[in-house]
Amino acid sequence: MRILILGGDGYLGWPQALYLSQKGHEVAVFDNLARRQFDLRHGIDSLVPIFPMQRRIARWQALTGKTIAHYHGDMVDWEALSKVFQTFQPEAVVHFAQQRSAPFSMIDREHAVYTQQTNVVGTLNLLYAIKEFAPDCHLVKLGTMGEYGTPNIPIEEGYIEITHKGRTDTLPFPKQPGSFYHLSKVHDSHNIHFCCRVWGLRATDLNQGVVYGADTYETLLDPELATRFDYDQVYGTALNRFCAQAAVGHPLTIYGKGGQTRGCIHVKDTVRCIELAIENPAAPGEFRVFNQITEWFSVAQLAERVQRVGQKMGLDVQISHLPNPRVEKEEHFYEVVHTKLLDLGLEPHLLDDAEIERMISLSMEHRDRIDMGQIKPTVNWRATENEVEPTQTDAALLPAT
Repeated sequence: MRILILGGDGYLGWPQALYLSQKGHEVAVFDNLARRQFDLRHGIDSLVPIFPMQRRIARWQALTGKTIAHYHGDMVDWEALSKVFQTFQPEAVVHFAQQRSAPFSMIDREHAVYTQQTNVVGTLNLLYAIKEFAPDCHLVKLGTMGEYGTPNIPIEEGYIEITHKGRTDTLPFPKQPGSFYHLSKVHDSHNIHFCCRVWGLRATDLNQGVVYGADTYETLLDPELATRFDYDQVYGTALNRFCAQAAVGHPLTIYGKGGQTRGCIHVKDTVRCIELAIENPAAPGEFRVFNQITEWFSVAQLAERVQRVGQKMGLDVQISHLPNPRVEKEEHFYEVVHTKLLDLGLEPHLLDDAEIERMISLSMEHRDRIDMGQIKPTVNWRATENEVEPTQTDAALLPAT
């Protein structure tokens, strides 16, 4: 198939491009390189060195003989996006091209506006591009479990049957997002659902949990094929941060009590889930929702596992509880229905000590690249100031006026 990967330079987009190319698909990537620009502006970088896109693609071709087409552009730029669709004529589109950080979206007004404009307007452009240039194309959109929040009932896969005043209907599961980023994903879901209903588009929304893991089978073929490993307080997820902190002797930073529980998934399973969705497409007019997780942990459980593995490796790993900069339930019920991808054939890679040891070892190997100043949380969710200090505005990434 001809598969277009939007956001193909990112942590997930790049290994996805390699995985689908290795499977024999004709793959093209589209990216505006905004994530790299953020690092340049703030003086940080991926823990693992990542190479320029052209060099990555050339190395992949040299190793495998397979080509990946590369288009540079922004989802908000209708001309650039429509040109890619008319040129490549995708049969499936995998949509990763979004500002993906909740802390980034909560820095200030400008970052919130940038996040919503990039994500919501970009996805709306994409829906029009499919409608006008590739109406039979299957959209596989990376959503987030964060759309649901933490309700006091089990989270169903996208929809819930409700009986109210003697009448029954199946409706979208209620959404309680926790940041302007997560709100943008809710808006995306509504727009995609609407376009499936009124235009007959076909789409699969993958509400994904927190992704962990530094490698896929393809990225391990050569150091030049490595994907990102973010450890900083804006883009680094809890497990990544904890492994990097363990490697440099910094106490593991739990925000608040640590009872916050989230669904998780290995990056190897992410790329497989996308393939399963592509191989089993939605019907015209259908808006499917899959909960893309394999297990769930509290933040404290993750910290304790990193501490235990780190100590087995001879490291002195301590745990520290910091004031929580986020507004969230720190102890709550959490149960998720996630059967649809398993039914399609997903065989999960569950989190084990070997994976944690791999991430700590990788952090130790590149410990000279860890900036200790990027560890402390500085982005404040609250309307009033507290001990969490504000982060400077990243003007270079904001939309042009």
